[in-house]
Amino acid sequence: MSTRLSAPRTGSDAPAGAAGSFRPSTSAPHVAAVDSDERTRDRVLSAVLEHGPVSAAELGDLLGFTPAAVRRHLDHLSRTGVIEVKRVARAGAGAGRPARRYVLSSQGQSSLGDDYLDIAGLALQRLGEIAGPDAVREFAVERFADMERRYAPEIDAAGPDITARAQALSAALSRDGFVASAASIEAKAPLPAALSSVQLCQGHCPIQQLATKFPVFCDVETELFSRLVGVDVRRLSTLARGGHVCTTHIPTGRPAAKGPDGPGHTTDSLGEVSNHLQERP
Repeated sequence: MSTRLSAPRTGSDAPAGAAGSFRPSTSAPHVAAVDSDERTRDRVLSAVLEHGPVSAAELGDLLGFTPAAVRRHLDHLSRTGVIEVKRVARAGAGAGRPARRYVLSSQGQSSLGDDYLDIAGLALQRLGEIAGPDAVREFAVERFADMERRYAPEIDAAGPDITARAQALSAALSRDGFVASAASIEAKAPLPAALSSVQLCQGHCPIQQLATKFPVFCDVETELFSRLVGVDVRRLSTLARGGHVCTTHIPTGRPAAKGPDGPGHTTDSLGEVSNHLQERP
């Protein structure tokens, strides 16, 4: 089953024919123009997924389009409901009008889903009814165990620096289709350097539908991130709880936790890092 991200297609214009009848155009130039628009919209939509929240000007720079061209495609995608506008306060702009940023809507996110998730959701619901919620958590832990085994050597190779480890985690997540990014936020005086952090964002969640019904998947993933980077982390938002992206706050101004196997393997209990501590953006 294909999960290719694609903007909804619209019908071709129908020019008037003889005696007031309407006949769809089948000319090659017209078809080529429609296909070109659809490919361009797919590029714009993919860029919103990867870089959102993103402004129209930023999209133009990324894709090499004029502002008018970008806005035309953004307007079309907004009308079809696959993207939406998020108002973001400008840094250092005081009480000025928030900037317009584009993100995938819930409809756009669901277009990346898989019908098999419906079956998986029913199976997990039944598992919880028969064996209790601990069985669902155990299933989630087993699911993420393979990810931890694959990611740990790559992240450990980044060394003890937390920022480097977070960037390595972002790269690994992107390779697996999570469309991740890691942005460093340096605390400037008079704030203490210990407040510096990395904001790890994931623009796509392959199991968003499951995580919405079973938040334990987000809890277990958060615990995994803590072990991999070597510090306690905090989830600020998730797609499953209505966020536009999954955002994880990773503090970088404190020493990495050192377990017996190095900075990526902590022994502290991470049970307090909960999906329920998230704030809706």
